[in-house]
This record gives sequence, C-alpha cells and structure tokens, in this order.
Amino acid sequence: MPGMSTTLPPLSLYVHLPWCVRKCPYCDFNSHALKTALPERDYVAALLRDLDSDLPRVAGRRIETVFFGGGTPSLFSAEAIGRLLEETRRRIAFAPEAEITLEANPGTVEHGRFADYRAAGVTRLSIGVQSFHPPHLQRLGRIHSADEALRAAEQAHAAGLDNFNLDLMYGLPEQTLEQASDDVRRAIALKPAHLSHYQLTLEPNTLFHAQPPPLPDEEQVWAMQQQCQALLAEQGYVQYEISAYARTGRQCRHNLNYWRFGDYLGIGAGAHAKLTAPDGTRWRLWKVKHPARYLELAGSPAALGGCEAIPRHALGFEFMLNRLRLTEAFTAEDFAAATGESLDSLQPMLERAVTLGLMSRNHAHWQVTPRGHTYLNDLQQLFLPDQHRRSRARG
Repeated sequence: MPGMSTTLPPLSLYVHLPWCVRKCPYCDFNSHALKTALPERDYVAALLRDLDSDLPRVAGRRIETVFFGGGTPSLFSAEAIGRLLEETRRRIAFAPEAEITLEANPGTVEHGRFADYRAAGVTRLSIGVQSFHPPHLQRLGRIHSADEALRAAEQAHAAGLDNFNLDLMYGLPEQTLEQASDDVRRAIALKPAHLSHYQLTLEPNTLFHAQPPPLPDEEQVWAMQQQCQALLAEQGYVQYEISAYARTGRQCRHNLNYWRFGDYLGIGAGAHAKLTAPDGTRWRLWKVKHPARYLELAGSPAALGGCEAIPRHALGFEFMLNRLRLTEAFTAEDFAAATGESLDSLQPMLERAVTLGLMSRNHAHWQVTPRGHTYLNDLQQLFLPDQHRRSRARG
C-alpha cells in the first residue's frame, strides 16, 4: 500500500570492491584477502552488468553521490575506476557537482596515484589511517606504517584532492588517553577536510570477537572520546554525526544521504540498496556476497541475494535508526519526504525522548541532545514498532 507521498529522495550509488591485502581482525565487512591476481577487468564488467540489471528500478533519476567502498578500493587502478565511472555516466545521469569518494589504504597507494584517481573522476578520498602508533597499527592488522599514512595525506593535497577524510579509531588494545589524543593531533596537523573518529567495537564473526584483546575500560574510553572531541572542536571540526567531524561545507554528502534515509543503489559483491518505488513502497535489496559467485552471476536474477519491502509500520523506526545519528534537527516535513508517512504516529515516542532529555523540540524542529547521542541505542529503541518491542521484552 502506498504511503502519503511518492516524492523520491536523493539517489546515491555505492560500489563494493571486496578485496584487500589482508583481513583486519576487527573487520566485519564483506572483505576478502587477495590470494591471486586481482580480477580487475572482469570485476568492472560484472559491476556494469549488475548496474544494467538495476537501472529499471531508477529510471529517470540521477546520481548525486558515488562511494567506492570495500575491501580496499585503492587496489584497483585509476584506469579501472575511470572506466567504470565513464560507463556508468553513459547509463544514468550524474548531478553536475556529484561527490565521488574512493576509500584508500595508505599501504596500497603508490606515489602519484591520487592524481590519477582525480583525473579518473574521483573528487574525494577516505583514507584508512586508524592510528599513527606502530604498536596499535600492528595489533589492528594494518599493512601501512605511520609514515605511509603521512605521505598519503601529503599526496592527496599535492594531487588537489583536499577534500579527504582520515579514519581514526580509539579504544584500541592497551591504548592510553594520551595516545588517543596524539592520534587526533597528528591527524589534524595533516589538514584533512573531514575526520571520522569512532570507537573500536568487537563485532561478531571477527577474529577480535573470537579472541578479544585487552581493551581500555568504559571510563577510559569515555575520557578518550571527550578529550578528542574537544581537540577537534578547537580546530574547527564540527561534529555533524555521532562519529563524523568536518570543516564547514565538507560533510560527506554520500553518508548524509544514508543518514537522512535517502535512496541508494548498491552494486558489487554483497552490496545493499534501498530504493523508493513510484508507488511509494521502500525496498531493500542486496547482491550475493562471495566475489567468485558474484563474478559468475552478476547481471542475472540469480545475483540478487534478496529483496524485501520495508513494512509501513517499520518505516518510522528505520528513519530514526539513521537520522538520530545526526546532530542536525529534522521536521515533520523531512520525515514525510523520506518515508511517505506522517510523523503523528511517533508523537508519543518523541515526547518520551524529550522527557528523558534525549531529544529537544524547538517549534517544528526535533533534535537529538548530547545526552541522546551518549545513549543513542536507548533513544533508537524508543521507536521500535510495538510488536518488536514486545518480542524483545519476551527475550
């Protein structure tokens, strides 16, 4: 059944490149250590077949942002990235100032390669540094050194790709407060436009989850978060999402579209998509995960790992699950545009969040408070559909 509106949200494209040099012990993404030669040409061809099969779902729309994630996308040559972007533009319109992000590992970037990526159409980089301390890089299974991370940032500037992000983690095995703060100071000194700063978590199906390393306690982790946030604020990095900080105007537009509950195509092994149909139904779909099987099936119906409509009663929770990560306020109109539903059904939960100090209301605007971001899981759970809350209560 269609909702109250069929306004289509912005559309992004996510491209998953699943290979990496070595699987990190904390990584729960669909990534695979490269054991043979990179099947670059075959994989690009598979991605284009995959895209062709999805195009009828987005007829007449245009791409606002592209994100190459992985794995380690910087294993792919600039030529391959350029070919894929060129062929994608032949198939679907791009916004005039489309943001095109490539994730890069400092250990896989050769001198001058960033300039080649820029020439291929990449406008933004996300560089996976994680830490500048050699013992922590080793514990995290990273293949790069601190010096390589420094050189990667310098090369990004030299290539004219000043709009780059540095990924940092804190709460690392046996990390001290001073080491966590030093990582942030060293990152700021490299003048990135954007910093992602997030806590190491032990995700299921990872080596760290099976063999947990000694981590700082909650009090130490809280101190790291508070001190690092203060350092970032002092240097003009504004927090706009629970783990994202940016100079003015340099927020990641691709991720903002996710968090605002926009639409996105997903191509590549295990890639997920969320799309709004003309009748207002919101769909989630995903591709088969294993790279070898994806290469074999891409473009055929068998490559679709699954496809399901988001039930109308769950749209409010899905919206809040994403939007509450942001520091920006939202309105009932924002909610209706993203979900096709009325915010009225969530009024009791919103009022409860205000009573608990997790959200604030200023006229028509709702916004998460600092306390709400500290207890984000509790806040998000307020918006679970009733039957989901009951099932959780039964254990």
